[in-house]
Amino acid sequence: MQSVVSYPDRGPWGNNRYRGNCSGYLIKDLIEQFHIKNMSDYMVGGGTTEDVCRDMRIPGTFLDLNRGFDMMNMDIPDRPESIFWHSPYDRAVVYSGNMYDADEVDRKYGIDCRANDLSRCRDWDEFVKKMNYCMLKQFTALQPGGYMFSLVGDIKKNGQLYSMISDIVKPGKTINILIKLQHHCTSDSFTYSNNNFIPIVHEYVLISKKEKGFIIPISMTVRRTMDMRDSLNTTWRDTVHAVLEQYGRSMTLNEIYEELGPHKKAKANPHWKEKIRQTLRDGRYFKRVSEGTYQAA
Repeated sequence: MQSVVSYPDRGPWGNNRYRGNCSGYLIKDLIEQFHIKNMSDYMVGGGTTEDVCRDMRIPGTFLDLNRGFDMMNMDIPDRPESIFWHSPYDRAVVYSGNMYDADEVDRKYGIDCRANDLSRCRDWDEFVKKMNYCMLKQFTALQPGGYMFSLVGDIKKNGQLYSMISDIVKPGKTINILIKLQHHCTSDSFTYSNNNFIPIVHEYVLISKKEKGFIIPISMTVRRTMDMRDSLNTTWRDTVHAVLEQYGRSMTLNEIYEELGPHKKAKANPHWKEKIRQTLRDGRYFKRVSEGTYQAA
């Protein structure tokens, strides 16, 4: 294998009408590359992993919400050597009630499969929370030395990118992140009116290894906001410019002082007022409107 993989042919494995199924050749290559002797898949979807493992005589446990296994509420039933996991991509494809009969699953297994279907989350934050819960739940079930192969993607909605590879929790030792090219997607036939739109034609395979012991390193995304007025790393030029841009009009020196004075950047500099006046004299970025009044150039 190389860091970029491409499988135009999905192979004979799994239900080819089950949207979101990946090519079985990816799973076959991972098994051969890492000399896997046991592989489980607890969101097996249309059964691709199960079929590949059967053909390669690799034992494992193969479950899914459509088979009555609710990962949010049920325990991982074994201690696998390796796990292949292909989560839903938020609401890109809704599974319960579309790819399978949700009412029939509910009657057969006594669960509400819609409630914890990751493809039915209210918003991205709920999806990320549930995705990361499932990631850690599966990873901690691995045997020491075991591998977890997580196939994830990016989604664009209303001009904004939502990236699973950025937001997914990364436990254990990251061995590789592969780029997997996509083929035969429903979106391939779309015509985009926005010339700036860049279609997504790849996914990622996050390969993680569980080391020995019960202490597991974890890397995860924390989202915060930064106030430039409190940042000691931001230049005075950019900070003052941001204040003028925020109000969209000319401002007096006193107004600028009032805006910046209570914040960390000013408090860290005993000569902050002098620094502001010096900054405003740079005619490339600021324009003096009248005595003591300035606007962005």
